[in-house]
Amino acid sequence: MDVLSHAYERLAEWVIEPVTGQFAGIFDLNGRFGVLFLFISYCIAYSLFRYRKHRGLTDAQSFWQFIGGSRVYFHPSALLDYRYYFVRAILKVALVLPVVGLVDPYILRSGDYIAFFTNLWGARPQVGENLGLSLLYGLGVFLVKDFIHYWAHRAFHTRWLWAFHKVHHSAPVLVPATASRVHFLEKIVEKLTTTVCLGLYAGVFWYACGGAISRYTLFGVTYLVFIFNGLAANLRHSHVWLSFGPVIEHVINSPAQHQIHHSDEPRHFHKNFGTNLSLWDWMFGTLYVTTSKPEAIRFGTGEPDDHRYVTLHSLIVTPFVETARKIALARRSRAVTPRASEAPYSR
Repeated sequence: MDVLSHAYERLAEWVIEPVTGQFAGIFDLNGRFGVLFLFISYCIAYSLFRYRKHRGLTDAQSFWQFIGGSRVYFHPSALLDYRYYFVRAILKVALVLPVVGLVDPYILRSGDYIAFFTNLWGARPQVGENLGLSLLYGLGVFLVKDFIHYWAHRAFHTRWLWAFHKVHHSAPVLVPATASRVHFLEKIVEKLTTTVCLGLYAGVFWYACGGAISRYTLFGVTYLVFIFNGLAANLRHSHVWLSFGPVIEHVINSPAQHQIHHSDEPRHFHKNFGTNLSLWDWMFGTLYVTTSKPEAIRFGTGEPDDHRYVTLHSLIVTPFVETARKIALARRSRAVTPRASEAPYSR
């Protein structure tokens, strides 16, 4: 009995609790993939459908057809995304958290920076909590995280990391759950880099204020995250074309811009890496703006091996196999004359 009890405890810890927690996550406002934000996104999509149908700008006869219908939401790739959404919770417990936990003790936290600056320049007078500081601190956290995500995203589009990010781009159809089709190694890098940078930012900000300042929230969610999730964020991974126009898209990332990022057209490669803000794309030369007229695009990597990313196992294991093959090929090519048979990196 002890063996069975222990096995059940392990099963509950590693599988049942993560999966049920992931399901409960759709009712949590802290994530984009929640019922409220899904509802807002599709209300906006419905308004867009009514407008375009009234103007004769769409051939769709129903809203279901307008958003893609069964060919999108019951496509094998979409069904894979739904399954992977729950498997990701298991991967988080089994792989992401243990790795992050190993590195975490060596990461400087906000308290370390506060102590350093206090020893260097002395203690600062306590400013105290106020709405202005809470708004400013929350804005800074949002900008730091968005900036880090932009550069981490760009890094995973480079040759040696592309195989892991290709998991996300391998989807030939986009549904909101596709946002969760992210390899666990990418999540590890994202968590570590965000922790380091936010620790530095919070340490500097809190030292200047003489103590910790809390972020202003709406319904328990940082106000800017709530606002941006409410701007039809779930339509970024959809077939609903929603452009914010060339002016706004220099600052805010629209669903259409992210769909361009998922395009398999070479002219769209290396464009629109921003998560919430396209400001970084504008600043660093990767901006592609859209118009209200939908572009004819296909989603995917534009590579001949997309068929390798059609199972849960392949989403997890294939990037390691592909990267190992690249490393072996690079070693052989250094030993001999570079060969034309080595396929160039295209993304």
